Amino acid sequence: MENGKHPQDSGHSRLNELGYKQELKRDLSVLSNFAFSFSIISVLTGITTLYNSGLKFGGPVVLVYGWLVAGVFTMTVGLSMAEICSSYPTSGGLYYWSAKLAGHNWAPFASWITGWYNIVGQWAVTTSVNFSLAQLIQVIILLSTGGKNEGGYQASKYIVLAIHGGILLVHAIINSLPISWLSFFGQLAAAWNILGVFFLMICIPVVAKERASAEFVFTHFNTDNDAGISSKPYIFLIGLLMSQYTLTGYDASAHMSEETKSADINGPKGIISSIGISIIVGWGYLLGITFTVTDIPALLNPDNDAGGYAIAEIFYQAFKSRYGSGTGGIICLLVVAVAIFFCGMSSLTSNSRMVYAFSRDGAMPWSSLWHKVNDHEVPIYAVWLSAFIAFCMALTSLGSIVAFQAMTSIAVIGLYIAYALPIFFRVTLARKSFVPGPFNLGRYGVVIGWVSVLWVMTISVLFSLPVAYPVTDQTLNYTPVAVGGLFIIVVSYWVVSARHWFKGPVTNVGTHNNV
Repeated sequence: MENGKHPQDSGHSRLNELGYKQELKRDLSVLSNFAFSFSIISVLTGITTLYNSGLKFGGPVVLVYGWLVAGVFTMTVGLSMAEICSSYPTSGGLYYWSAKLAGHNWAPFASWITGWYNIVGQWAVTTSVNFSLAQLIQVIILLSTGGKNEGGYQASKYIVLAIHGGILLVHAIINSLPISWLSFFGQLAAAWNILGVFFLMICIPVVAKERASAEFVFTHFNTDNDAGISSKPYIFLIGLLMSQYTLTGYDASAHMSEETKSADINGPKGIISSIGISIIVGWGYLLGITFTVTDIPALLNPDNDAGGYAIAEIFYQAFKSRYGSGTGGIICLLVVAVAIFFCGMSSLTSNSRMVYAFSRDGAMPWSSLWHKVNDHEVPIYAVWLSAFIAFCMALTSLGSIVAFQAMTSIAVIGLYIAYALPIFFRVTLARKSFVPGPFNLGRYGVVIGWVSVLWVMTISVLFSLPVAYPVTDQTLNYTPVAVGGLFIIVVSYWVVSARHWFKGPVTNVGTHNNV
């Protein structure tokens, strides 16, 4: 690499300079780019889905302060990624960055390992988001038919899986539309998430007859978890999972960069703004909901009307206690359901672009098929492949919910490992050779990069710790098994086969050489 800075030759010329011809339609504005990442982060999705975990492990203190802790460190990761994105705005994102930053000798392997963790992590995100929506729909049906205590309908695991499949089908159809339609849905999703958060954080506390005190919300630490864990530091660290699970998926801005105008500027803006706004509105949502928590054991009780789904029980009881009917609470849950729907839609969009880019460089079986684009310049086969794999991954829920949770844990750890690898190469092997783009962190880039890498190492250990004692086959945290298993498979495939033919990202402008 040469020293100096890249000129702001955004768009087609910058992509051409990196070795790729323009195949995807460049229609997205910075708002649309932001919208995709913001919709995947979707605070309504992550917080609603894992609020039970936060209540159980630490309660209000972990919910309120843990969110801020995770938010600060997530922003450091985002800043480091934004700086690299500005220099290399391609749909390949993370794995392309690793190839460029690891140096000629390490580029193929660095690209290979980063790409597979990224793509499998994205598949796991798509799976977990849509399965979460299917579970919420089941709870909405349960409450709409009277609740658990009044003979409400409780769908079987097969029905929940069928709902999950139906949602994926709709998402695949939407993602087959031209990018102009996707841009519209993406912006609608962002608006829905922001307005939905503000509506719920005001509506629920206003409707609720009983509210918690400020002292309870800001100082109460729940140690009653029925998991055999009493150490407050341990509980706090485990409780961070809700926040960190929510604050993920913002690499979508990088994967959409080949469809974004002035991508070397607007891609980084999309990453940073989606994280920053999510931290602010997410904290507001957490405060609004937590001010209605007065009885934690009752909310977590599997025999309550919502079957132990804490936020659903909060919404339902708030309206039922004031108006004698929980219908308003069900409507509020529908607001969340739509937000999760949009989250899954955007997740599949990002996922398909990663498949498109990775297969463009020959890294996947039948790569020539997955990187094809249709007349609307949409990677149509990559879209349907990602939807199909997300459905297959959810099949594990039929055998064991423990196995399903272990597999989807890759959504957090796997993705963050993929985030950290190019940052690690940036602050080590490429520390002196890295050529910054229009957006850069200047002299603080290396320091912020190291903080990001250390944070990912920390959460990788934290979320691998047991969450219940004594440890049995049903309480064992299978996260290290899932993440480590993926590592063994990917490295074995590399040693046995891929190292002979995969040379890293391949240019398609002029002669076909590795980047």
